[in-house]
Amino acid sequence: MITVHHLESSRSQRVLWLLEELALPYQLVRYARDPKTLLAPPSLRAIHPLGKSPVLVDDGHTLAESGAILEYLVERYDTGHALSPTPLPVDSPERLQYRYWMHYAEGSAMPPLLLTLVLARIRDARMPFFARPVARSIIGKAMAGFVGPQVKLHLDWMESSLARSGGWFGGERFTAADIQVSFPVEAAAARHGLAAHPQLAGFLQRIHARPAYQRALAQGGPFALAGG
Repeated sequence: MITVHHLESSRSQRVLWLLEELALPYQLVRYARDPKTLLAPPSLRAIHPLGKSPVLVDDGHTLAESGAILEYLVERYDTGHALSPTPLPVDSPERLQYRYWMHYAEGSAMPPLLLTLVLARIRDARMPFFARPVARSIIGKAMAGFVGPQVKLHLDWMESSLARSGGWFGGERFTAADIQVSFPVEAAAARHGLAAHPQLAGFLQRIHARPAYQRALAQGGPFALAGG
């Protein structure tokens, strides 16, 4: 039996979603965030030294990192390639595109979105009144001069990529690459809005309507990403 150590409102929601898409049975161990810090509880360190989620245990193997977990599940269980391109040839356009988006989601898209969240928390944190204008000025300049333009760059890139491919990131059909990219798109919607990016907004509507996505939400509990 596959076991998923799942933290609410986190990247591990993607793992539940993929398991539901593959119709694989699994055992779920849910963890709540600390209400003050919003961090994972210390009990997760007993599963993996970093104390992060998701962690998947299968057949004696303990795996961390959502992208690595998704790749493992697809390679082991998606034998009919319903959610992934065929492994050969390795340089087929579909496989190259699929591989790119599987790694782009966390490697390129998430860092500026995470900075948005971190800077927003610093901006809104309690501090001496005389320090507040200085801190907010520094944060405002960082957002306007670097973080904001980087977020726009990536949203524009994802928007144009969806327009070219017909609505899915990994090619002409829904794949695990869409599950992987869903998290930064969800984060962008929560922290910046998608009014200027109709392709991304439509992508969210399509994935939210998938029965497996809805079943994963029912299993995983709260999934509300913090805004910026």
